[in-house]
Amino acid sequence: MTELINDSNGLPPDGETRLVLSAEQKAALRARTSRGLARAVVAQCVMAVLATVIAWVVAGTAAGLSALVGAGAYLVPNTLFALRLLLDTHRPGQVNPFTFFLGEAFKLVATVLLLWLAVRLGGDRIVWPAMLIGLICTLKGYVLLLMSGKLS
Repeated sequence: MTELINDSNGLPPDGETRLVLSAEQKAALRARTSRGLARAVVAQCVMAVLATVIAWVVAGTAAGLSALVGAGAYLVPNTLFALRLLLDTHRPGQVNPFTFFLGEAFKLVATVLLLWLAVRLGGDRIVWPAMLIGLICTLKGYVLLLMSGKLS
């Protein structure tokens, strides 16, 4: 049963209303959160594969590999971040918001480093438009969820 607390006993002391969830509601919220994170990662994987295949068919192997590198530069750190968030949803106790911001920072830094590494190692074999399209398509993977109506 959902219960709003704002009584004369001083709970919470700052006078704000606090929402208290039952164990079943917490479990349902965890399950919904887990499904949402999994859907987002799967949608990004689908977009990465689509970008890679289209680049490969249209412009050849180098473009396909470049699109894959661009997609992977975002997909790998984002998947690790999503796994971290999934672990936090199943851990007892309160979730620290700092963990989320630290994970976002890690994701951004790791993406930039992976792109830099790809350029350093790939040199002139990188097909820039394909790599950027792979990156952008993966970043916009949630568009698939919007189109399918599964974005919650």
